[in-house]
Amino acid sequence: MTISYTLKVANSRFGGFSKLLFRWKGSIYKLLYKEFIVFVVLYALLSLVYRRLLTEEQKRLYTKVAQYCNRSTDLIPMSFVLGFYVTLIVNRWWAQYTSIPLPDQLMCVISSNVHGNDERGRILRRTLIRYANLSAVLILRSVSTRVLKRFPTMDHVVEAGFMTQDERKKFESLHSDFNKYWIPCVWFTNLAAQARRDGRIRDDVALRLLMDELNLYRAKCSMLFHYDWISIPLVYTQVVTIAVYSFFAFCLIGRQFLEPLEPGQEGDLDMYVPLSTLLQFFFYAGWLKVAEQIINPFGEDDDDFETNKLIDRNLQVSLLSVDDMYQNLPPAVKDKYWNESTAQPPYTTATAAETLKPSFLGSTFDMRMCEDAEQSQPAEASPSMMRIQTPLLSRFFTAASPAISIKNFGRGSRGHPHLRRPRADGSFPSPYPNRSEDPESVARIEEEEMEDEESRASEPTTPGSRPGGTQLLEASKTQRKELPLIQVKAPSSESIGADRPEAWEP
Repeated sequence: MTISYTLKVANSRFGGFSKLLFRWKGSIYKLLYKEFIVFVVLYALLSLVYRRLLTEEQKRLYTKVAQYCNRSTDLIPMSFVLGFYVTLIVNRWWAQYTSIPLPDQLMCVISSNVHGNDERGRILRRTLIRYANLSAVLILRSVSTRVLKRFPTMDHVVEAGFMTQDERKKFESLHSDFNKYWIPCVWFTNLAAQARRDGRIRDDVALRLLMDELNLYRAKCSMLFHYDWISIPLVYTQVVTIAVYSFFAFCLIGRQFLEPLEPGQEGDLDMYVPLSTLLQFFFYAGWLKVAEQIINPFGEDDDDFETNKLIDRNLQVSLLSVDDMYQNLPPAVKDKYWNESTAQPPYTTATAAETLKPSFLGSTFDMRMCEDAEQSQPAEASPSMMRIQTPLLSRFFTAASPAISIKNFGRGSRGHPHLRRPRADGSFPSPYPNRSEDPESVARIEEEEMEDEESRASEPTTPGSRPGGTQLLEASKTQRKELPLIQVKAPSSESIGADRPEAWEP
């Protein structure tokens, strides 16, 4: 029977676990007290033999043996071996519990998709869910000693109502060398297909949903069978058991009180009762007993699974769901909060303090912003902000932008007035302050820019023309004169498609 103490630790308080130390059922004391008594008795016998029966020469020899045994205990990695083993056992224990088949999902699908208020519809629904429960009983009989003691033969299964006499004859007539827990699942699928043909299941989508839930249910039955079949490798269990027993065998000899070998030599304190050794035995041996108890949770230990209670619960709940609750609905009425936009259930006096706590709106909801008003103002985007580069990448991206006009080609981005802000004196700063510039080149560029502005201002504009268009055209012509021209000879029809370098002549 599983020992539940969840209510005792619902709230964390001072000494909360101390109340659990005095419980007997399911405790470590109940598991370990026999081994603990054996260890204490053996330790006391060796201590009496050493103190009362050995001669001086024998004591000297025993002292050397005890020192050797005490050093040998440090060579056994108890924490690593036991810790990894118990972790593996606990994970396997919880996985086995989650693999126990529960019919809750399946019974909801049966109740909603297998229709019929008549006797035939009721028989179909009850038979389908009974087949599912029969499959779980058969697999639990194979893995749980409690269930096997409850249903030792198939006659007991028939008497309990999980199977009829005709179904038992059909079950036993099917010969197989392997476990036949899956046969009721096959009966389930055939009966569901027949219900679909009879119109009890309205469409193929509902039939598919029913089959999917059955497959999940059958998969859990199969997983229980495999957990029972494939155990943790025996060699690992043997290694852990030998390590623990050998460790405390060395402790029986090596942790004894020893008289000094030389006269006048200061000896250890004679405690009579080795408290540290007894605590070590309690921890390590108790760790091993925990693994021993939960390695197979389908036995009859205090913390093993209540499989018989699960069978009772599953049968009762599933039959109630598919039979009495079929189309038996309470009337649909307006709820209490029908005319309220925000529903607020009442609190009792014991929980009234919870209403004073504000709702959680996010971890940054109450964060105070910077008190400096300038830091909270939105920043206006400017063209210069787009040209900000990291110091490392600025070494490689120093070429002029392709948006610069042809007139300023080859001079970088200094000649483009829209990419920088003018200084107070009317001049423009360099976009690359870390790079040295020629003063004469800068002066010449600024002089040309001033001349271009004056010429554009003095030129009259005509309708349909753009101010400064003539200067831009003349400037583009001047630039074309300065650029070297290359004449390209058109290829002849004979040279088209030929892979010869002389086909294109400059």
